[in-house]
Amino acid sequence: MSHSFKETPHNAITDSGIARVIPCKELDVGDPIKWLLLAWRDVTRAPLLTFFYGVVFATIPWFITYLVALTGWHLIILPSIICFMLIGPFLAAGLYDVSWELEKGHKPTLWHSIKAIKRNAVNEWAFGLMLMILMIFWLRVASIIHALYPPYLETNLENLMPFLALGTVVGAGFTLVVFFISAFTQPTLMERKVDLATAVLTSMNAIWENKVPMMIWGFIIASAVGIGFLTGFLGFIILMPLIGYATWHGYIDTIETKRERHYQ
Repeated sequence: MSHSFKETPHNAITDSGIARVIPCKELDVGDPIKWLLLAWRDVTRAPLLTFFYGVVFATIPWFITYLVALTGWHLIILPSIICFMLIGPFLAAGLYDVSWELEKGHKPTLWHSIKAIKRNAVNEWAFGLMLMILMIFWLRVASIIHALYPPYLETNLENLMPFLALGTVVGAGFTLVVFFISAFTQPTLMERKVDLATAVLTSMNAIWENKVPMMIWGFIIASAVGIGFLTGFLGFIILMPLIGYATWHGYIDTIETKRERHYQ
């Protein structure tokens, strides 16, 4: 499937003057499915690494659930899901490295993927810090929503529903913001060694210029997270690595390069 190249668009993102914006390609609505198919190929080529990272991703929500059971604070579930989606892009750096190594014709290793964060360390850690600040901010908002819940009400679905609905709306807004600023930020930082502002604005511009395909991709990510929680986190063992690999292929497919990549 071929893509057309766009002239660098003029919009509030590219004209912000904060940093340069790497141009993007024009995507087709079916491209997210293509990324998933390429990701499945990576799963079959690196099954042990896929399993390792999948277990890590499954352990995180399990630990969240353990904390809920320990504290009895059931309203922490929704903000915890959002937090999981906030830190996911940062933790996926190792998965991007696996796909990248397979693209190069190399045999990916666990140690090489773990070291991926060091390629552009200052900006990648700054990205992680930015996600952490967003997570803390979201938890503060969630705690305010929780404080609105009257303590004298019985804890049941009918009483919880208004607060869960409010949390869902606010959480959806946070998730959309994070999706815009992080969709391709981490892969851009890993491959290009650009500054954080350039990577973030590049990601935002790519989504803005490809709204329909990227919203489909966002829906796929949200569905994968939902399925993971509905399957008692076991689904994360395969779904999160699949999303990670697909994100790398999406980045390769979306963000332009001045010269064609030659890995060999």
